[in-house]
Amino acid sequence: MRRRGAAAVLLAGVLCLSGCAQSVDPIERLGKKAAQKVRTHGPAVEAYRRWGLSGPLAVAPRPSVRRPALRAAGPGLPPVVDRVPTRDKVVFLTFDDGAERDPRFVDLVRELRLPVSVFLTDSVVGPGYAHLGRLRAVGASVQNHTLDHPYLPGLPYEGQRAEICGQQEKLKQRFGVRPRLFRPPYGEYDGETLRAAGDCGVAAVVLWRGVGRLRAGDILHCAGEGDGGGGLTAGAVGVLRRVQAEGFAVGRLEDYL
Repeated sequence: MRRRGAAAVLLAGVLCLSGCAQSVDPIERLGKKAAQKVRTHGPAVEAYRRWGLSGPLAVAPRPSVRRPALRAAGPGLPPVVDRVPTRDKVVFLTFDDGAERDPRFVDLVRELRLPVSVFLTDSVVGPGYAHLGRLRAVGASVQNHTLDHPYLPGLPYEGQRAEICGQQEKLKQRFGVRPRLFRPPYGEYDGETLRAAGDCGVAAVVLWRGVGRLRAGDILHCAGEGDGGGGLTAGAVGVLRRVQAEGFAVGRLEDYL
C-alpha cells in the first residue's frame, strides 16, 4: 500500500509538472499574438492609417550630442544648407507659412508626433499666430522667413537686415524664443542676405532638396498642393508616403543644425 501510494504521489507530481508546462504555452502564445496585434493593429498604427499611410514610419535614431560640422559661406557668414551631412537614415520636413490656414495640420503633427520646422512670414501669417502656438505646443519648430516675403537680392543690405532681424524680433515676442534658422523667400539670396542673416543671429540659412531619390540628411520642402490638391496636410502626407516607401525616418532639423 505504501509503495502504491508513493507511486500515485509521484505520478501526480509528474502530471502536475507536465500540466503546468503545457498550461504556460497558450499564455505565451496569447502574449505573442497580443504583441503582434499591437504592432499591426494598435492605436499608433491606426493613427497612421487614418492619414493614408500603411503603418508607422521608421523610428529616427537618437541624434549625436555633437552637431555635424557645417561649412560657413564665408568669414563671419552662416552656412547655407539643403542637406545635413549625416549617416543617419533621416530626412527633415520643412514648411513655409500655410500651416496657419490648414486646421488639420495640427492634428497630423500631434497624432503622428512629427518633428517639423515651419518657416514663417509675418505678413502672411497675420492672425494665424494663435494657431501656430498650438502647433508649437505639439512639437513643431517655428523659424524665420522674413517679415514681408520680398525677393531679397533686390534689396540693399539695410532692407534685408530689416526683413530678417524684424522677423527675429516678432517671433521672439510671440513665442519667447529667437529662431536659429532662416529660409529666404523663393530660396533666393545674395551675399548681402548672408551678411544680414549673420548679423541677425541666424545659425544657418536653410534651403531644400529638389525631387529625386532621397538621401540621408535631405531637407524636404512640403508644398501645399499635395496629390490632386487638398492643402498643406495633403502635401505633407504625400511626402510621408515617399519617405516611408524609401525606408527613411523623419528627424528633427534643429537637432542637427
